[in-house]
This record gives sequence, C-alpha cells and structure tokens, in this order.
Amino acid sequence: MSAELVPVSPGVVRLTWSAELQAEGLGPTVEAVRVVIEQGFAAGHERIETLVDPADEAAQRVATFSGLMREGVARRVIEGADRIVYARLADDTPVEEPMGFRRLLNSFLPRKRAISQMLIRADGGGVGDDGGVRVLLCQLTYKKDWDLPGGVVEVSESPRLAVSREVEEELGLSIPAGPLVLTDWLPPWGGWDDAVCLVFDGGVHEESLVDGIVREAREIRSARFCTLEEVHELCADFTARRIVAALRNLSDAPGPAYTESGR
Repeated sequence: MSAELVPVSPGVVRLTWSAELQAEGLGPTVEAVRVVIEQGFAAGHERIETLVDPADEAAQRVATFSGLMREGVARRVIEGADRIVYARLADDTPVEEPMGFRRLLNSFLPRKRAISQMLIRADGGGVGDDGGVRVLLCQLTYKKDWDLPGGVVEVSESPRLAVSREVEEELGLSIPAGPLVLTDWLPPWGGWDDAVCLVFDGGVHEESLVDGIVREAREIRSARFCTLEEVHELCADFTARRIVAALRNLSDAPGPAYTESGR
C-alpha cells in the first residue's frame, strides 16, 4: 500500500497511489497522500499533479480532500481514456486558510455559462403579441438563425456590462443596459452545455439607429429591426419564445421573469 511521486518534467511530479491503499478508506488514503505531497514540496518540486479516472469517484474525493485543485479533463491522455487533472503548486494558498479553502471548492463546484442579450426596440412599435413591435436582430456568421445582440459573459465580468460591451464590439453602438427583463435557462443543445441567458432592456430608439451600426464582420452579417412575424421566421423557436417572453415583461401585464427555453 503506497503513494508515490513520479517525475514528469523539471519541477513537476505526478502523484499516484495504489488500489490497495484506496481500499483502506478515504481517511487513511488522504493521510498518506498528504504526507507524500508535503514531502514533494519539501524536496523542491513546484507542481504536484494527479490524473484520475472520471468513473472513480473515490479517487476524486481523495484528490480533493488532499488539497489538489481540479484543473479540467485531459481527453484520451492514458491509453485512449480521459482523465481528470488535479494539481497543487508549491505557492498555492494553504487549504487551512479561508482563501485556500474557497479556491479548492471553486475548482470543482459546477459552473454555468452565462449569456447576456439586449432587447432593443424601434420607436413607434407597441409592446405585445400583435406584431406592432420591432426588435433589433442580428444575422450571425456562425449559425443560420438570427438572434438578439449580445454574447457570452466573460469570467468575473458583470452580465450588465457584458451585454453593453458586446453590443459596442459587434455593432459599434453605445447603449447602456437597462433593467433585466428575463432570465431564460437554455438546456444542452447542439454541442453546447446548458446556459443561463439574461435579457436586458436596451430601450426604444429611432429606426435610424441601424444607420450607425458598424458590424464586426467576423460575427455579424447584418442587423435590422424586425417585426414579431419576422422574429418567428428568422430565429430558432426557443429564441423567438424568449423574445416574446421578454417583451411581455415590458407590457402592462408581464409574464414570468424566469423561463426555460423561452417557456
């Protein structure tokens, strides 16, 4: 029963432990692994890593309780099989300190992608399901369906600031985001993981707003104000439902503030 370090490159060693040790239970295994980790850093190694089978939940717990942070999944790294990469650096904040413990938790807790979009309307259109409203839609270069302007929220970025940044980067328009009008959960689809889409009010503008658009050509083919009939023709069904739900929340009889795939 043992845990050991195997050199990988200068300053980097890979941690392994035997199945016999893991069979002793979580406590004894973690204790043995922690001792080896301490010895590794005392010997001058800068990085200690381990590769864990995604199906081996016991080994994942050993890695986590030993203070190793989850870094991601290396695909087909060992005999064509995926492995979860856990690692610790010599100068990482000790797990015993609050910051170190929070960083450890943050490394393996679930994360969800956030998308911010802006609902920009044309002056003169009513709000509702009667077709009078017109909203700004973008024809994107990387998919056939049209969509609201916006994009993915960057790490540590405010969703409200993100949507204004995306609108300025992709359309050349400086429009501060107004109140949040809808939170829409998107289930996994077409190769994407699930996500949360936040729709912010972009206000009502003159039709001439489109004349000032400067397209980011790599992402935007065109952009124009569209009627609700066109929304249903040009957008994916879940996008059209999202737009209708967001518009309802700007009316005198708002609908739910939270939807799932627009429903």
